[in-house]
Amino acid sequence: MNRRAFLGATAGVVAVGLAGCTGQSREQPDYDIGMSSSAFLPEDDFEPRVGEPVVWRNTGARTHTVTAYESQIPDEASFFASGGFEGTEAARDAWLQGGGGGIASGETFEVTFDVPGTYDYFCIPHERAGMQNEFTVVE
Repeated sequence: MNRRAFLGATAGVVAVGLAGCTGQSREQPDYDIGMSSSAFLPEDDFEPRVGEPVVWRNTGARTHTVTAYESQIPDEASFFASGGFEGTEAARDAWLQGGGGGIASGETFEVTFDVPGTYDYFCIPHERAGMQNEFTVVE
């Protein structure tokens, strides 16, 4: 094969191979809320519907938790925390005694909300760094 034909063929193969890499993916992620090193993403404008599951995925490298502020969820709502704890203090204690409720990189945590209203939550090990968020469940 001569050099010109080889280069032409190679350029065509490379262009086809890169075509899929340069376009933006239209696929929806398999989670609703991601976790960076010290933030939940998206940070606002997330409104799940009553009865729909909310999935958090640790998209960062650090271990995180998802823990409700027990006093900052609707009165009729069930408390939620990764690790299945009964309340905020139980979740804090479990984390401090060995990382209870931790969500490792790539892992998920899922909750279905049956009560509309605003839910405030945080990551125990990164709370002081501002890893707190809220969303409103709508009907």
